[in-house]
Amino acid sequence: MHCNYCIATEEHSGLRCWLSFSHSVSWNLKVYLTIKTVSCSITGKNIFSEVQNLLAYSEPGTKHCTTVDANLIQNDYLTNFTNFMLKLIFEHCSLKVKDNQLRASSFKRKGLGPHRGRLNIQSGIEDGDIYDGAWCAQYRDKKQWLEVDARQLTRFTGVILQGRNSIWSWDVVHTYKVQFSNDSLVWKPCMNGTEEAVFEGNQDAETPVLALFNTSAVARYIRINPQTWYQNGTDGDICLRAEVLGCTLPGPAESRDKLDFRHHNYKEMKKLMKSVNEACPDITRIYSIGKSYTGLKLYVMEISDNPGKHELGEPEFRYVAGMHGNEVLGRELLLNLMQYICQEYKRGDQRIVHLVKETRIHLLPSMNPDGYEMAFKKGSELSGWALGRYSYEGIDMNHNFADLNSVMWTAIELETDRSKLINHYFPIPEQYTSEEAFVASETRAVINWMQDIPFVLSANLHGGELVVTYPYDMTRDWAPREHTPTSDESFFRWLSTAYASTNQVMSNPDRRPCHNKDFLRYNNIINGADWHNVPGSMNDFSYLHTNCFEVTVELSCDKFPHASELPMEWENNRESLLIYMEQVHRGIKGVVRDKDTEAGIADAIIKVDDIDHHIRSVADGDYWRLLNPGEYRVTASAEGYYPSSRTCQVMYDHYPTICDFRLTKMPKQRLKEILAKGGKIPKDLQLRLRQLRLRKLRVTTKAMNQRRAAAAAKRAKRV
Repeated sequence: MHCNYCIATEEHSGLRCWLSFSHSVSWNLKVYLTIKTVSCSITGKNIFSEVQNLLAYSEPGTKHCTTVDANLIQNDYLTNFTNFMLKLIFEHCSLKVKDNQLRASSFKRKGLGPHRGRLNIQSGIEDGDIYDGAWCAQYRDKKQWLEVDARQLTRFTGVILQGRNSIWSWDVVHTYKVQFSNDSLVWKPCMNGTEEAVFEGNQDAETPVLALFNTSAVARYIRINPQTWYQNGTDGDICLRAEVLGCTLPGPAESRDKLDFRHHNYKEMKKLMKSVNEACPDITRIYSIGKSYTGLKLYVMEISDNPGKHELGEPEFRYVAGMHGNEVLGRELLLNLMQYICQEYKRGDQRIVHLVKETRIHLLPSMNPDGYEMAFKKGSELSGWALGRYSYEGIDMNHNFADLNSVMWTAIELETDRSKLINHYFPIPEQYTSEEAFVASETRAVINWMQDIPFVLSANLHGGELVVTYPYDMTRDWAPREHTPTSDESFFRWLSTAYASTNQVMSNPDRRPCHNKDFLRYNNIINGADWHNVPGSMNDFSYLHTNCFEVTVELSCDKFPHASELPMEWENNRESLLIYMEQVHRGIKGVVRDKDTEAGIADAIIKVDDIDHHIRSVADGDYWRLLNPGEYRVTASAEGYYPSSRTCQVMYDHYPTICDFRLTKMPKQRLKEILAKGGKIPKDLQLRLRQLRLRKLRVTTKAMNQRRAAAAAKRAKRV
């Protein structure tokens, strides 16, 4: 963290910044301020109380926890020095807190979510849009809270509060309490002597009101807990904007999670996975999808509330790591992830509990165990750039999947009737499936895995760069690089951004480029083919052969980081790994059923207007279509059924829109099924068949009469 305006404390010589998540502008002035008499509450004082002493000003009625109106302490009688100090504190010395660091007990809607609870944030013109002017709780009781995760130990010293910015509503919090935590589970209140401190809030919506803690508190998390608010009869909502003040503690940041941070060879990986399964047997299952060339099993950890079974309507998600055996960080992150989910599920972390109950997760930590063992024996310093990249046979698995892109583009060039073209579920060419084909056993195992389980979303974890790439990975004309988008370009960009923007290293604007390309210019995401041409990639194959959307995540500049770096790498990627998994619940989902029998229809085609890529329902008739927020016209069709269309609205919420379909059988299909079972033909079907025969007879008769009339006219012309 870099800050141009900081305070040197008495205890520490290094500069420390105030923690802030206000919606304020950045300043480019370079002024450094050292105040020897001021500390971050280490001596029981802080800069705000020093300012008050300078002003000989004290707020009446406050004994331990001080509340100051920010407008009052900037009146004309203040000295220039005092004004300057306050300006530095309030506006310039800030650690910008990202949206995913803000949580709340509840919120009324997306536009009033915790990410909108930032000091001085302004609302949109229309009340009720996604740009509202505060965090507002869904419920009106004293159990509501707004929480900030500082992501490292921080010495908290105060809070600044505002009401809701709105031209339509008037909502302010009058009093509130504050609590602290190191794990977000056990909370301790801010005390006023022997009693829990109650801080004065706002009397109007726009004036920032500062409250200082009597004694600073060292913690990672802080909560603001409203106690009283403007009631407005019975319509008053709990709404606030806030800024938290504090100093980050010195020293290297370590992970708070108690995980096994070290490199694991094959035997150690098996042992760790077994320990996770034993710790959480109700939500985990270990299975193998095949073997490597040397016979090492490709183990997968399944995490679900019902392991071993596909549940109707529950999406399937996968992470794959270690395709290149020497790119080891993904392997360790997935081992950390399975430990973390197990631990947090048992602790009752509601985010993790919800993820496990609503998603079937599959983690393959090592797709190329043979390559990893080669790199592991040399170690992180001596394995070099390529040792262990390839399979034991020397195959680069990142180029080893069937090239379906060429199949698609060739068909587009040769076919004159566009209606005959397919845009999904491309079959694998025969020459690729033959035993003589140069396909790694690991690649074949993963393809079979893809065909067995109806995955919806996936990510392929690599190393050596810091960027997220999305399909297509192959250029259309074999150019070295060229932007080659899919029909789902906008959603792939969203997926990539979801990971990159929450990754602490990728999102750091001051980070250096890894090697020779500055991906910061692209916001750390890029179309794979626009980086370099990769025919036969797993991403492209997954998109064209199955329903699954997949991106590649390049996790670190170093392919084989030292074991001492693993705790920090986990901290860098933990939120990204979770956020990305949660994207599997975006878009629409539903079940395609037979209207008469209510049975699910497998292989029904789901078409979204204006997106030239369809997906299909799976064995039980359920489907998932990943989409960005918006309104879509969706059509479901299946062989032997009349197609059905409906409009589906995708919202900004973190759950999908339900769009079910009930298809009516065509009469011939119904008749065929009834006769096959030896049943009687229902009267409605008899009537429908009679109508169809009469219609066909009329059409046939009309055509015959037209031909006879044309023949008679021709004969008359000859005569």
